[in-house]
Formats: sequence, structure tokens, C-alpha cells
Amino acid sequence: MPKIAGLALFYSLLISPPALALPPPEDTPEEILRTEIITEAQSPLTGETLSAAEYAILMEQLQDPNRNPQVSTDVAGLIALLQFRRVVKPVLPFIR
Repeated sequence: MPKIAGLALFYSLLISPPALALPPPEDTPEEILRTEIITEAQSPLTGETLSAAEYAILMEQLQDPNRNPQVSTDVAGLIALLQFRRVVKPVLPFIR
């Protein structure tokens, strides 16, 4: 009986298509993708296409903690009111 099971396994291995778990040959390996130089990028703010130099400058500006963020006047007004509320609340605790 074990010989029949082994023979059946051997024939099933011969009949089955080889390498079903491998990616298709036209798929680029991850090792090659890691070494590619990126020459174009998208802006995280607007989504427009940028060159590599423009992208590097933008990312540097976004990481600078001293940059002046550009917000609308409505949002700037709300921020000022919240900061005022934070200052006044310890003095007048009944303000919600």
C-alpha cells in the first residue's frame, strides 16, 4: 500500500504545473525596485507632479518647525479665540 501512495504522489508531482507560488516572470523583483532612483514625485499638499529637487525642497519646508503655516483668516480667528479662552479659563472657571 505505501508503494501505491508514493507512486501516486510521484505522478501527481509530474502532472502538476511547476512553480505556482512564484510571481510571473514579467514582475519586477523587489530588490531592483529598491535601487531605482525616483525622478518624479507627487506633492502631499496639492497632488501635482514635482521633480525630485522640488519634492526635496517641499519636504524640507514641511519639516521646518519655524515655518509660517498658511491658513485662512477664519481658521486663524478661531485659533486666536481658542488661545484667548485657554488664557481666560483659569481666571473665570465658569466659562465652558
